[in-house]
Amino acid sequence: MKKYESLVKGGSLVIPRGGTVRADIGISEGKIAAIGDIGSQESEHVVDATGKFVFPGAVDSHFHIGILRPMEEDAKSESASAASGGVTTILSFFRTGQDYLNKIGPYRQIFPEVLEISKDSFITDYGYHLAIMTKDQLDEIEWLITDAGVCQFKYYMFYKSLDLSGVRRAADYLMIKEPLDLGLLYEIMDRVAEANGKFGEYGKARVAVHCEDAEVIRVTAAKVRERPSGNITKDYSDSRPGLQEGLAIHEAGFLASRTNCPINIVHLSGKEAVDAVREISHLYPKLDILKEATLHHLALSNDNDYGNFAKVNPPIRTPEDLEYLWKAVLAGDIDNVVSDHACVAKEKKEGDFWSITAGFGGTALMFPVLITEGYFKRGLSLERIAELTSLNPAIRHNLYPKKGTIMIGSDADLAIVDMDRERKVSTDILRSAQDFSPFEGLTLRGWVECTILRGEAVFEEGEIVGKPGFGQYIKRPIKFHYRDSY
Repeated sequence: MKKYESLVKGGSLVIPRGGTVRADIGISEGKIAAIGDIGSQESEHVVDATGKFVFPGAVDSHFHIGILRPMEEDAKSESASAASGGVTTILSFFRTGQDYLNKIGPYRQIFPEVLEISKDSFITDYGYHLAIMTKDQLDEIEWLITDAGVCQFKYYMFYKSLDLSGVRRAADYLMIKEPLDLGLLYEIMDRVAEANGKFGEYGKARVAVHCEDAEVIRVTAAKVRERPSGNITKDYSDSRPGLQEGLAIHEAGFLASRTNCPINIVHLSGKEAVDAVREISHLYPKLDILKEATLHHLALSNDNDYGNFAKVNPPIRTPEDLEYLWKAVLAGDIDNVVSDHACVAKEKKEGDFWSITAGFGGTALMFPVLITEGYFKRGLSLERIAELTSLNPAIRHNLYPKKGTIMIGSDADLAIVDMDRERKVSTDILRSAQDFSPFEGLTLRGWVECTILRGEAVFEEGEIVGKPGFGQYIKRPIKFHYRDSY
C-alpha cells in the first residue's frame, strides 16, 4: 500500500506567515499528512506542480448564493465558478425577505430548509452568515451559534428608511413591519457580545455591517439624478458618496465599542471608508474589527463607464480611491479580500439604471486580480496574498486550522497557480451562469491551473471535475463543534 493517497509534487508552497518554500505535499484521508521532499513512488496519484505556486485554497467569505436565482441551481453553478478560481470554501450570506427564499419568519424553520437545499448542491465546502431582520430572530442568535453553526450576523444600514430606487419601500421588500434601524443594530451587537461571553473561548461571533447611510443617500442621489454627467458609473458613485459610507462606519464602530462586539466592516470602497476604519480603530483600540475589500473595488474604477453592468453597492469609486485602497492593502490595513459574488442575469441589468438590480459575480478572479494588480504591479508579496485570501478569513470566521493554511493536519485544500499564464477575461472562462462581466476585457496574469478540495481535484486542466454534493457544510466555530479534533 502506498504511503499517501495523493501527492502534490514539485511546486513552490506559499505558506501564510511562513513565506515560500519548495516542497511536496502528501495527502491522506483528505488532510495534509506530510510536507517535504517526498518520492513519487510514495503515491499512485501524483499531481505535477513543477514550476507552479501552490497556495492554500481560498476562503471567499463574502458571497451571495441564491439571492437572484433558485438556491440549488445557483449553488451548483457558482460554486463551480469559485472552484475554477482556486476557492475551496464559500461563506454565503442569507437573509429572510424577498429574493433568496422569499420568506420571513424564524430561522429555526427557515435555515434547515436552506441546509437541505444546499447539501447536494455545492462543489466547494461552504458555510453561511445570516442577517437578523426582526426582533424575534434576535432570540435565535445563541441557537444559531450552538446548533446551526453560524457565527457571523449581518446588518444592512442602508435599508433604514430607504425607498429602493424610488420604486419600492425597503420594509415591503424585506417583508418586515418593524423598523430596521440603529436600535436593531444595537440589539444584535448586544446579543452577539453576550454569546461571546459564553462561548468566546471557542471563537468569536461577530456582526458584519454594510455601512451606507440611507438619509444622506436620499439627498445626494436626488441631486445627481437632476444633473447627470453622462458617465453612469461615476454618477452612481456620486449618488452614494464615500462620505456617507464613512459616516455609517463611525456609527457602527461607536455601537460596537459600547457593546464590546466584534465587527466586520464589509466591502470598503475607497478613501473615505478606509480613513473611517482607521479612525475608529484609533478611537477604540480594543475593538475587534475585520476590514474587508472586494475584487471589484481593487480592479475597476469609474473613469470608465461600464453602463448598467457595474452597478453595485457601495459603488465603483474613482481611480484615486482604487489606489488608496491598494495602499491600505499594502500597509496591512485590509484583512481579507473577497468577491461579494452574486450571479445576476443580464436581463436584470436592462432598463432604467436606477431601478435595476445591483451586484455581479467575480469569484473566479480571486488570484488573477491579486497577482496581477497586487504582486506584479504593486509588489504585494505572495505570502500576503495567501493571508488575504485564506488564512485571515479562516481565522476570523472560525474555520482555522481546518482551513486557511498549508499545515499538517489541515484539510488538503490547495490552489495551484501558473504565475506566468496571461488571459483576457471573458464570460466563458469564469464558468458562472452570469452572462456578462464588468471585468470582461481585462488582461490578467496568475491563473489557477488546479484546485484541490480535501485531497480531491475539483478543477483541473480547464475543466470542472468536482461534483455537486461533494462540498460539505462546515459548522462554525469549528473549535466549538469539533472539540475532539481541534
